[in-house]
Parts: sequence; structure tokens; C-alpha cells
Amino acid sequence: MTKREFHWLTQMGLILIALEIIAISINMFYAPHNVASGGTTGIAILLRESFGFNMSLVVFVLNVAMLVLSYFTLDKETTARITFGSLFLPVCLALTPQIKLVDDRLLAVIIGGAIFAAGVALLYHIDASSGGTTVPPLILKKYFNIKPSMGLLAIDGLVCFFNVFVSGFEAFFLAILSSVLTMFIMNYIETGLDRKKVIYIMSDDNLDEIKHSLVTLMEKGLTIFDVRGGYSGEQKQMLMIVVENSEYQHILNQIHAVAPDAFALVYNVAEVRGGSL
Repeated sequence: MTKREFHWLTQMGLILIALEIIAISINMFYAPHNVASGGTTGIAILLRESFGFNMSLVVFVLNVAMLVLSYFTLDKETTARITFGSLFLPVCLALTPQIKLVDDRLLAVIIGGAIFAAGVALLYHIDASSGGTTVPPLILKKYFNIKPSMGLLAIDGLVCFFNVFVSGFEAFFLAILSSVLTMFIMNYIETGLDRKKVIYIMSDDNLDEIKHSLVTLMEKGLTIFDVRGGYSGEQKQMLMIVVENSEYQHILNQIHAVAPDAFALVYNVAEVRGGSL
């Protein structure tokens, strides 16, 4: 097996795992409580509750329709990227049993939202998609310059709203909660779990003491920038240090203990890779 073939098989395997994760969230958490939180799976839940339609069949029909729409309106690369997920998500839904694992609706939505977010984030991480309602926002972006995030929010919001007519206001509010929760969890997963803080430090009189405290006493690596004051025009130095969240307050306290006049600017960073400078 060539390296390229191995990479392709690995990619397909990860897509199947992500699709099965999504299917578990739908069949074991959302569908048993009749909560439709958006997407073609949400539409399928609404149609199953209203007319008794088969969920996996509804998702298959909608996804195929979106593939055809994508083929005629978007580029071939986009269509190819979403084809596998579009066709195999209904299969995963059909093979995954519908079991009510949690009796409490709110808890089911919270757990289901977290699981769903993990599946979608994995698809995004490997540059794949489950298709469906992700296609119309891309079309709106291409022809009307509407941001895909806004188009997807509008479509999913409409699906959530129809919960009112099918399962009542409680299902509607739970669907909205699920969508918000999924968005936050996806953002956290996509932007990295290795979160740290970056501290930029300046001091007029005590910068050497700060460097000594950080490097010698606390054994922390740092980077030194040559900067110039915008108002004074004076040449100065600025320190940059990357710290764990758990160390942040302790290090900041130490900096201000050494240099009460220190100016510190703090950023949250999603991920840090590579060695120190």
C-alpha cells in the first residue's frame, strides 16, 4: 500500500467515525426527545414526528438533493468534498439504534450537543463535511456575498423554530440551547485544547529585574522585542512569555511584586506548538 492510499483510507476512516458520532447524538439523544436542533437531521426529526417518515431516508433524500444543487452551483472540489459524508450519514443513522439513554430532556440535549459538536469538529478538522444544509450557505456566499455562518444560522434557526409547531415551545428552547452549546464546544475543539496565555511586559525602570525573576528564579523562557514608544519615540524593550493558565496569576503577581510599574498585556491563545525561543 502506498503512502497516498494509506492517507486516503485513514481519511475515510476518520470521516466514518465522525459520522457515527453524529448519528449517535441524533438517534440516542435528540430524536428520542423530539428535539430538532438544525440541519437535515433536524428536518428529519420534525418530519418523523409529524408524519412518521423514516429519518435516515429523509436525510438521504435531502443530502442527495443538496449534492445535485452543489454540482450545478458550486465548484466540483466542494461537491467532491461533501459527497462521502452526504451519502454515508444516512447509512450511519440507519445502522445506529434509536435508544433513549437519558430520560431528562435538558440533560439529553446538553450531552447530545456536546457529542454532535465533537463529530462535526472532527469533520472540519479533516476538511470534510456531512453536506446537507451546509450547501445553501455556500451558494448564498457565492452569489449574494452573504457570510456562510449567517446563512447557516438562519437555516438552522428556521429548523429550530419549527419545533414550536411539532413538539411545543419547550423543544424550541432546547433546540436553541443545543445550537448555542454546540457552537461553543465546536469553537473550543477547533481552535485547540492546548490553551495558554501570552503576556507582553514593559517597564521603564525594572525590566532587568523582571527578566532575572522570570529566567533565573522561575526558570521561564521568554522573548525580547525591541520597540519604540509611540508618544515618546524612545527605544525600549518588551518581553513576551507564554504560560499555562494555571501559572498565569502567580507569574503576574511575581512580575508586579518585582516591578509595580510594569505594564502587562495578556492574550489568550488557542494552541502553542514548537520549542521556546
